[in-house]
Amino acid sequence: MLGPDRLGAELGERATLVQFSTAFCQPCRATRRTLADVTAMVDGVAHVEIDAEEHLALVRDLGITATPTVLVLDAAGRVVRRAVGLPRRADVIAALGRAL
Repeated sequence: MLGPDRLGAELGERATLVQFSTAFCQPCRATRRTLADVTAMVDGVAHVEIDAEEHLALVRDLGITATPTVLVLDAAGRVVRRAVGLPRRADVIAALGRAL
């Protein structure tokens, strides 16, 4: 489980979208916009972006091998879905269905 202590941010009331990014990752910018749009549409969902280069221990613990990687957490911080690459809005909303 992932909590505020490991993420450096509070979890969403219903779910959390955790995005692992790097500074020079072009798809990470588009992913950030997509996840921000979804969190604005769905109540109780938070978006947390983590710089993979600054949090190498967490990246290793979670087996993150590419950016962007998005983890969907339920309200308790359990990973219910993982995706690598630029997600489509519809896919993010569908993945949230497993967490809510």
